[in-house]
Amino acid sequence: MKPQDLVRPEILALKAYPVASSQGMVKLDAMENPYALPEPLRRELAAVLARVELNRYPTPSPQRLREALARRMQVPAGMEVLLGNGSDELIQMLITALARPGAAMMYPSPTFVMYAMGATFSGMRAVPVPLREDFSLDADAFIARMQAEKPALVFLAYPNNPTGVLYPEADVARIIRASPGLVVLDEAYHVFAGKSFLPRLAEFDNLVVIRTVSKLGLAGIRLGYLAGRPEWVAELDKVRPPYNVSVLTQAAALFMLERLEVLEEQASRIRLERKNLGDSLRALKGVTVFPSEANFFLIRVPDAERAYQGLKQQNVLVRNLHPGIRGCLRVTVGTPDENRILVNALREALQ
Repeated sequence: MKPQDLVRPEILALKAYPVASSQGMVKLDAMENPYALPEPLRRELAAVLARVELNRYPTPSPQRLREALARRMQVPAGMEVLLGNGSDELIQMLITALARPGAAMMYPSPTFVMYAMGATFSGMRAVPVPLREDFSLDADAFIARMQAEKPALVFLAYPNNPTGVLYPEADVARIIRASPGLVVLDEAYHVFAGKSFLPRLAEFDNLVVIRTVSKLGLAGIRLGYLAGRPEWVAELDKVRPPYNVSVLTQAAALFMLERLEVLEEQASRIRLERKNLGDSLRALKGVTVFPSEANFFLIRVPDAERAYQGLKQQNVLVRNLHPGIRGCLRVTVGTPDENRILVNALREALQ
């Protein structure tokens, strides 16, 4: 007996989510915060984690952590918070809950690959709607397609990944109002964009917002959160795996939420470096830099595979994107030194 005899054909046709080895590399492929916590804070956190009871299961839906997130992230009164093992798990929970037979999911394309992969996992019908050539959103075309397809679920990354584009707020609001189904705003990069629909949750009865603390500087603890009306959260909570947020994650998140200013200061440094890196990349011959409100840039180069391999040979790891994004690389904003190394290496790789 072989897997091919039993595994669903659409799963056999998939490729696993790619994560390249980064050992010994300048790692600029995963949109991580490049700054470690200050050493005194690391020692204090270590002492907190040392007291965690690893022999006990986690609290299934920890009220303290949900309340801390709601308070520190300014979730509007009357809204509930649901936790996930990163926003990836929340995406899958949303899809699982809404994947009735024949139901459709819509999203602009290109965007975060986990939306399409989640549709495949669940048997939901995926309806990608192409962005314009400059990766801006044609809201009229999207709404027209929505009216034709009547999707149960719509994903909008705000800002978008891998393009970095922040869609106009008015266009996003129009899409939410026109949607016949639930709209999920994925605000993974909200700390870099400075804009959010979180304060507007009460305006819409078909909107939830998902976020992650990964881009803020806590990628290693794998914590995502969803904010929405209680009636939505109550249903989504039914498909949440038990004990999905570990005791170590809960303890680390509670500790850092009371010291959020450290991560916010790091984010402000990344925003400053984003401008500097963007200017340096635009100065390179043959490089097109798309506007970004996230902590990365999408760049178009004459030969993406050649440039990617040339960077790897110089120990710089970026993301070589799928063929649907012609000739593009995605580069994370790193420290000033990492960005300097990237620009110099890319200049060399383009020759």
